[in-house]
Amino acid sequence: MRYLFALVVALGFPVSSLATEAEPAEVDAVLEATPDTVTGDTNEDVAEAESDELLFMDAREVDVREFVWTHRIIVVMADTPDDPQFTRQLEALRDRGDEFVDRDAVVIFDAHPEDSSPLRQVMRPRAFMTAIIDKDGEVKARRPAVRTGRELMAVIDRFPTRRQEVLERLPSGR
Repeated sequence: MRYLFALVVALGFPVSSLATEAEPAEVDAVLEATPDTVTGDTNEDVAEAESDELLFMDAREVDVREFVWTHRIIVVMADTPDDPQFTRQLEALRDRGDEFVDRDAVVIFDAHPEDSSPLRQVMRPRAFMTAIIDKDGEVKARRPAVRTGRELMAVIDRFPTRRQEVLERLPSGR
């Protein structure tokens, strides 16, 4: 099943063809729940801003394929932007943003099930969900509840790709 997801993400769906316009009130609610770094920018802009702060992007405006082999994706999905779990999860990510940037992570959120983003079609969340997609495009962790930033980082640190990165950055650990 994981390989199927990796294949679907790698081949992916073009997000722009399925994206629809959101109501201004809905967009304002999501922007209030997320930091000022909400963006739908491409991978070039991500590379430019990655050293500064954790990026939060709307799933309706992002093509997940751009991040395969370059970034880990933390996916946060809910049925509405007013979901308290959705807000708490984004806050937990924002509180430890610098540490997630060190782990090459970006956050993609989706609180609009009616728009049916390609990522939502693949992940098929039931109400609230947090998931981590590693650099290889595989869903490595998935949970229907809020995780603290510390828990998410512990999960990421157990990934083989993350362990290899740490060894390459700090060769004395071998």
